[in-house]
Amino acid sequence: MNTKLIPNRALCVLVTGFGPFPGAPSNPTQQLVAGLARLRRPATAALRLVTHVFPTSYAAVDQQLAGLIDKHQPDAIVMFGLAGRSKAIRIETLARNRTTRVYPDIDRKIPLRASITPGASYRRGRAPFARLAAAVRTSGLPAHLSRDAGTYLCNYAYWRALEQQSRTADPRVVVFVHVPNMLRRRRTSARSKAPDLHQLLRAAQNVVISAAAAVRRQD
Repeated sequence: MNTKLIPNRALCVLVTGFGPFPGAPSNPTQQLVAGLARLRRPATAALRLVTHVFPTSYAAVDQQLAGLIDKHQPDAIVMFGLAGRSKAIRIETLARNRTTRVYPDIDRKIPLRASITPGASYRRGRAPFARLAAAVRTSGLPAHLSRDAGTYLCNYAYWRALEQQSRTADPRVVVFVHVPNMLRRRRTSARSKAPDLHQLLRAAQNVVISAAAAVRRQD
């Protein structure tokens, strides 16, 4: 039975993050996803949140993402990844058809090709990007739109999620959000201090709510 046909059912949002990887022994998106799973606030009470943390592995993304979509049939996917050098939260608008052949994943694997899928150059996300960035800013953190999700697992996972969306039109909204590292840029100036987990959690919750609202507008 297709649960999407059940009237008044709760919208399902799949929220993902990543575990540690070489160069980042602590990945804040792992804590972020765990925090979202524990939220019991009225703003998210009407949603069915499915949370998942990917091992930072190409094989794990390929094996687990499709299974999660097939099992839960999410209306929206909100993916979080770490951008260690970023000073702001980045809402990614594109996934590019490229991989790095320099940095291995946690399985010590490097992609055999410089592209993910032969042919296409990029996939453009279908989401209200400006509204998502504005939702982040209401939490007090800076946010901007980005056209470069990198060449590592973040870009790879975003590409695979958009690939699934293009094939089936479900999930209807796919979002990738890069967050700063909480451990960087801790200086005396409050203006330059990295965000803490509470701030990131509030921003992440706003993104999830905004993504769900975008799905509702399509109904």
